[in-house]
Amino acid sequence: MNFKIPLAWLQLVQQKVRFLVAVAGIAFIVLLMFIQLGFQDALYSSATAVHQSLRGDLFLVSSQYKSLTSNQSFSRTRLYQALGFDGVESVSPMYLQFAKLKNPVNSEKYSIYVIGFDPGRSVLNIPEVEENLDKLKIPDMMLFDRDSRPEFGPIAERYDQGNTEQTVEIFPFNSLIGYRVRVGGLFSLGPSFGVDGNLIVSDSTFLRINPNTRPAEMIDVGVVTLKPGTDADKVLKNLQATLPNDVQIFTYQGFIDFEKQYWAVRTPIGFILNLMLTMAAVVGVVIVYQILYSNIATQFVAYATLKAMGYANKYLLNVVFQQALLLAILSFIPGFILSVLLYDFAMKATKLPIMMTVNNALLVLVSAILMCLTSGSLAINKLRSADPADIF
Repeated sequence: MNFKIPLAWLQLVQQKVRFLVAVAGIAFIVLLMFIQLGFQDALYSSATAVHQSLRGDLFLVSSQYKSLTSNQSFSRTRLYQALGFDGVESVSPMYLQFAKLKNPVNSEKYSIYVIGFDPGRSVLNIPEVEENLDKLKIPDMMLFDRDSRPEFGPIAERYDQGNTEQTVEIFPFNSLIGYRVRVGGLFSLGPSFGVDGNLIVSDSTFLRINPNTRPAEMIDVGVVTLKPGTDADKVLKNLQATLPNDVQIFTYQGFIDFEKQYWAVRTPIGFILNLMLTMAAVVGVVIVYQILYSNIATQFVAYATLKAMGYANKYLLNVVFQQALLLAILSFIPGFILSVLLYDFAMKATKLPIMMTVNNALLVLVSAILMCLTSGSLAINKLRSADPADIF
């Protein structure tokens, strides 16, 4: 059986150095696309890590709410008013605020995110938090996020080594006087683009850490749990129609989507990541166009000869598109491998959830193919003009 090597492949590898440079150039564009998508996913995933860990069906926030890391409190009265609606089983207030935690080794203070709630009714669906709820009921006890960035010191390491009596000092942003709390356990949540670390305390401890920053009746998130079988959208509409307009209400998914929208549209980092992803695709089209155009120019006599032999433009154009497809697939492989290695390195360095996903891999592969095919469609104009009379 005779095996025919495709003409597109033979033309690509005729000049091996140029071919390898072409693959390397397109692979770099693939790598850039993977990096942009990886950081974009990490941005949304880390920004909504708390949202995704919440245990509830509906969530009340201030009408001025922009994101979870901005302080927008509202009266706890609104949450208790929601308790009187049909289908509502329970409500839980949640307190959120940045404070400064003093590194126990070098005494430097770093911003940390403090989450407070009533440990008698947990609002977080994190197994390690569930296991330590009884400890949170003890005054001045906290749980520390083991995935926090290293500037907070070896708090998690010391606890894992058996030091269950260590204390740390937490300072409100408007005070030089710290408040000492004891580390009662660890949990895993991780930092985000706006948060370097997290700790969890009871609502009473939270108010003692921040004694003058807010009235006790002001909360940041109201968690509403519905009775089994209750239509969440129906209760949501009833709450929106009845409660004053100083609060807004979200479903679980709506709360997550609102936070993603904020980081994607209203923050510089979201705009920059979207812009860089677009620019990578545009630069990729230009690079592949130059590669294919140069290849066509080099093989111009061969193409004209083929036309003289009776091959139609359709056949020659198909050769160019085959070259574009081959370049896309061959470049995707090294780009993918390098991306996986860089993801792992970046995740360890930043502690952000930068991970390869099947969706991103397919998206970049399809984008690379479309990018190369687009470049091919732009480069074939010279091929259409190939006239046998020019060379004979």
